[in-house]
Amino acid sequence: MKLFKFTCAVITRGLFILVSLTGVWRVTSVKKDPNYWLLTFLFLPLVLEMIITLSRRKGEDYKWFSPPIFLFLISIIPSIWLLELHQQNTASETQCKDSFMRNLTFQNFTSQNYLKILKEELSTFCPNKWILALHQILLILLIVGKWLLPLGGGVTRDELSQLLLIFIGTAADTLEFTSETLSDVKEKSPMMVYIILGVWTWSMLQFPLHLAVVTSKSEGEDEQGVRESSLWSKHSRDMWSIIEALFIQDGPYLVVRLIVIIYSRVIHQMLGFFTIKNFLVVILNLYRLTVIYQDFRSSPSNRDIAFL
Repeated sequence: MKLFKFTCAVITRGLFILVSLTGVWRVTSVKKDPNYWLLTFLFLPLVLEMIITLSRRKGEDYKWFSPPIFLFLISIIPSIWLLELHQQNTASETQCKDSFMRNLTFQNFTSQNYLKILKEELSTFCPNKWILALHQILLILLIVGKWLLPLGGGVTRDELSQLLLIFIGTAADTLEFTSETLSDVKEKSPMMVYIILGVWTWSMLQFPLHLAVVTSKSEGEDEQGVRESSLWSKHSRDMWSIIEALFIQDGPYLVVRLIVIIYSRVIHQMLGFFTIKNFLVVILNLYRLTVIYQDFRSSPSNRDIAFL
């Protein structure tokens, strides 16, 4: 079991570094400047974290926070920013292909020329498709990586499964936000590109956090009949879930999409749908917060207890 945990910890961090390295290679390629290889220095914290975690914790992750996922985001997000901004500043794209998989599949390649042809195909692949692929791989790897990482102390498999399901829902909305919403404003408002990328970066910080699913000690005691002293200690998971929705993802996404609609005067079916979706999530979370507070206050044992 220890060998299995050790192997999963190493493989996961290896995949993180590989994807980040791909991002740096792509930046260096489109910028045509080898100095961008210096971005690989951002991998050093992840390597140091791997050495420390493997030596002191036998590869196990932490309960409330995941350092390898956080450091992976630090290593890959700058590359995505550079690619997005470079794509925005590019006046016109060279002739490119939307797909190279068919060409590679239906031709017979020998072992000698396979890599050469693959390189040529990749060089003609659309820049925007490269960026979209990096976004997709990033989100998929965050989910798979969290699944592969050894559980931290106090985290149950049930809590891990809940966290992964939350990650999947979050990833779907995040991918639409960066692909569709960003494409709506690239040519109309350069400043909005920075705002969208900033909000996207802020929303990615929820992936290293486990606060919305991990049971705290006080909640465990409450299940055994111990009287709670505050609303926060009794409903900490619900409160963290509401905070993440209001201030990290759906709230900021709603504000940005409304700005795009009102200020940039962009409206279409998908933008309208996801704007309504974010609005409903915000309203339902406020309603949920109200219900939790009213139920807590109406409880006979908590009528005279303060909010915090």
